[in-house]
Amino acid sequence: MSTMSLRRRAPSSNARQENRDGLLMIAPTTIIIGIIIIVPILWNVVLAFQDSSLRTIAEEGLTGSPTLDNVIGVLTSRGFWSSLLTTVIYSVGATVGSIALGLAAALAFRRPFPGRGLMRAAMLLPYVAPVVAVAFVWKVLLNPQYGLINSWGTTYFGWDEPIDFLGQEPFALLTVIGFEVWRYFPFAFMFLTARLVALPADVEEAAKVDGASPSQSFRHVVLPQLMPTIALLALLRLIMAFNKFDDVYLLTGGTAGTEIAPVRVYDQLTGNLDIGGAAANALVLAVILALFLVAYMRFLGRKEQS
Repeated sequence: MSTMSLRRRAPSSNARQENRDGLLMIAPTTIIIGIIIIVPILWNVVLAFQDSSLRTIAEEGLTGSPTLDNVIGVLTSRGFWSSLLTTVIYSVGATVGSIALGLAAALAFRRPFPGRGLMRAAMLLPYVAPVVAVAFVWKVLLNPQYGLINSWGTTYFGWDEPIDFLGQEPFALLTVIGFEVWRYFPFAFMFLTARLVALPADVEEAAKVDGASPSQSFRHVVLPQLMPTIALLALLRLIMAFNKFDDVYLLTGGTAGTEIAPVRVYDQLTGNLDIGGAAANALVLAVILALFLVAYMRFLGRKEQS
């Protein structure tokens, strides 16, 4: 009896020791993730339900009186829904535009030609350039008084007067969408180029032998194989554009119909010193984005199953 019991305990003791070793190994990573990600999120949730401002946060901390006024104020605010609509238009336009332009560029650079490597590297410049520098260049080019675009427009394109691209509706929103498309199409270009390189060539060759035109070959052979990559890109770019702040704020400051949700949160925090309201705004946006992503993933899962 005692011998059998010892045989049973030996593997159990080893398993416990392995579990302890495993926990010790992942403990530093877990602690770092908790401090960097979990704690700020929890603090934001706590602040969203407190009547806190920059003047009172040092005194109240986490012990302020809980209230739903911030969340109710966000949900009943016309400005919030207006900024949310602007954010959706901005995110969808920027996502579709950047993927379409990235796909066109990837297809154009698919076949080898002299200087392809150099031109590929040049295509990445908008993505790697500092956002402050490129935003300044765009502001100078689009300036209604001395900008090159307005000078060409009035001289060669017959414009009656210069256009204030960054200070007039709806040009301002269209311009910030165009800036986002230009700046992030290399991101889609890299993804799609990598996928195009990995496509098997024999299927396309078989389509050519069967008499398929280039457009038919792209629509029925290449595009279906790119769809999983395009779907992943759409998800990533949508999240990035939905949370984008610096591009729009540097170009327009959120004026002329470009007040997207992150800019509104920033203005609420720094302009009104309303930490509770800004935290509630961010919390509601996070919930809306999470619901949208869950619906998108479920739709994508059903498409893959079908």
